[in-house]
Amino acid sequence: MSEQRKKVTAPAIRAMKGKARIGMLTAYDYPSAKAADAAGADIILVGDSLGMVVLGYPDTLSVTVDDMLHHTRAAVRGTKSALIVGDMPYLSYHVSVEESVRNAGRFIQAGAHAVKVEGAKPSRIRTIEAILDAEIPVMGHIGLTPQSVNALGGFRLQGKNADDARRLLDEAVALERAGCFSLVLECVPSELAAMITEQLIIPTIGIGAGPSCDGQVLVFHDVLGIYDGHTAKFVRQYAHLAQDMQAALETFLADVREGRFPDEEKESFHMASDEELKRLYASRDDGGVVVEMPKAQ
Repeated sequence: MSEQRKKVTAPAIRAMKGKARIGMLTAYDYPSAKAADAAGADIILVGDSLGMVVLGYPDTLSVTVDDMLHHTRAAVRGTKSALIVGDMPYLSYHVSVEESVRNAGRFIQAGAHAVKVEGAKPSRIRTIEAILDAEIPVMGHIGLTPQSVNALGGFRLQGKNADDARRLLDEAVALERAGCFSLVLECVPSELAAMITEQLIIPTIGIGAGPSCDGQVLVFHDVLGIYDGHTAKFVRQYAHLAQDMQAALETFLADVREGRFPDEEKESFHMASDEELKRLYASRDDGGVVVEMPKAQ
């Protein structure tokens, strides 16, 4: 996208409800955020999924606030227009309300415009309200909440039966009433996501939640086919860059080993003139050994 877009804000995202579909991508560093922003992403989520796709952890639970702030600052430097949401990691909003607000504030000081918090039990609602009271916009997240993977018994579809679906619907309403400007629905039945989307006045952003949400999000590395780990059913890969990257690196290494890189003309630098080269050789002390002088290029 060549023309400069207006800066996206949390109120602007909320106002998109029913008017335009919201496109959201994760990004974890300067080049990925720059690419996502230039492509026209409305929201860039600096997600704790970086634990798996960047840091190599098996899940998100080992990611720290300092990890997230480091990557948030990098993503901020690559972004001009998109709304940047910092994903609050495990234990950053679980211990106390005061600590939660302080951690959320650190994301804002790092350049994020909002934070995302998983879950909607009563204690979480109180925490979200306190963060909002500190003038920090909050994006909610229900359904499959990866930080609760141990409590949920794995990465599983949520809301399959009527009782569980009703609970998620109630949680969505509670998050809206608390003041969240948008809500991520992860890995829930399409029918339930459609019902929640219809009932709420804030936009829903789906990931594995069917086509009826107000927006969709995918992980940067999944979209581009960079991550070589498990790929969920809801992922659509738009490229297979991991294969292209490996092939390019293998070709480079083969060129080095076979002497094809660098090329003497295209990829090398040379002395200013034959005269300068002669002066260099004249200054050498070769112990009487005669060395053939190459020509300057």
